Amino acid sequence: MAKLKHVLVIPSPAQGHVTPLLKLSHCIADYGAKVTFVNTESIHAQVMAANPGLDDESRRIKFVAIPDGLETDEERKDSTKMVDSVSRVMPAAVKRQDEQINFMIADLTAGWALEVAERMGIERAGFWPASVSTLALTLHIPKLIEDGVIDNKGCALKNDLITISKDLPPYKSNDLTWSCPQDPKMQKDFFRCMSAIPGYSKHSTSVLCNSFHELEASACSVIPGALPIGPLIVSASLFHLRGSLWSEDATCLNWLDQHPAQSVIYVAFGSATVFSQEQFYELVLSLEQIGRPFLWVVRPDLTDGPVTEFHDRFLQRVRNYGKVVQWAPQEEVLAHPSVACFFTHCGWNSTLEALSNGVPLLCRPYFGDQFLDRSLISDVWRVGLGVDSDENGVTRRHEVRTKILAVLGSDEIRANCLRLKEMARKSVGKGGSSLKNLQSFIKDMIA
Repeated sequence: MAKLKHVLVIPSPAQGHVTPLLKLSHCIADYGAKVTFVNTESIHAQVMAANPGLDDESRRIKFVAIPDGLETDEERKDSTKMVDSVSRVMPAAVKRQDEQINFMIADLTAGWALEVAERMGIERAGFWPASVSTLALTLHIPKLIEDGVIDNKGCALKNDLITISKDLPPYKSNDLTWSCPQDPKMQKDFFRCMSAIPGYSKHSTSVLCNSFHELEASACSVIPGALPIGPLIVSASLFHLRGSLWSEDATCLNWLDQHPAQSVIYVAFGSATVFSQEQFYELVLSLEQIGRPFLWVVRPDLTDGPVTEFHDRFLQRVRNYGKVVQWAPQEEVLAHPSVACFFTHCGWNSTLEALSNGVPLLCRPYFGDQFLDRSLISDVWRVGLGVDSDENGVTRRHEVRTKILAVLGSDEIRANCLRLKEMARKSVGKGGSSLKNLQSFIKDMIA
């Protein structure tokens, strides 16, 4: 009988990239394959601290840490230094891994790894952790520059809709997947990373995508080799092994148990969003004014300055109907019957988790592909609404209150959510499109 490959899996060093690739690694290991999962030393330390038992030797996934070339966490917060150092230091470290490895899966944003695999004669596949629509736009960057749609810094030259294929809905010029309106330097670094992906993609004949065909059929059709295998959802037996970078506060699940069905507003803005103090307090006051039960994930670094009043006064005022945690077991939260809607940054993992559980969305994107995800959510799939900002870029409390109530009161949004939930579940169930794609991919890995 043929043996399955020993697979080396390489994510980019960020929560939104580690999580889906670790889920995929569990799926591959379910078929008996040996998997080695590579993180930078700093990310590895965070993951292991937040997930006790993840590196148990009895498990089928081996976790390996390699240097990122940086000395301090402050350096790692500098996107330029991080990108440059990882691409300079990590290829040599990857080459030194177990010589028995004969297949590699690498995040396309860490596409240097695919180049390394090609030079080593190792079979390989790319992985895309965002929407397929995002990948389609990214792969067209050279053509967009050539056609004068964007400049060589990634800035749209006209405020027009952008068409890359007659088979795809046009993109808005403010939905470019490298957008960082609050940080021009970060946008420059994002665009540099995205610009490399069309080249990286040529080093692999297939790209595994965390999406499903029924959700993004048009986008899948314009990318040769795109293989949608999502939504990648951790099974109940692996809930505590999903690779979070922060310890999850499970007390919120007991708190949710005490509330009626579809009564709680869940609020979480991912691992990277940072709010000004002004924006943070507008959100604080909006939740207080609505007066409905809410569960809010407030990371210690969610704001760019101290929010003393929040801790000293607000939490006391809302103690009877609000709960605040530093990090939550999000998939379990979104699967809980008491959750009525999700106020989100529109990261792709969060978006898929909401769709998979039929939860309506209120969208407040922060950077990157989150803006395009908002458009998909509100304009294409119609499973939520976006909140608008004023001339200073601040989303005001009245806007949040109005839109949350609109989402909660929309029968159309609720019906669309339930329809997509069913589609998502079928895609990964027996005979489903994503499960078939995953099984076909694994079968092809057999030596």
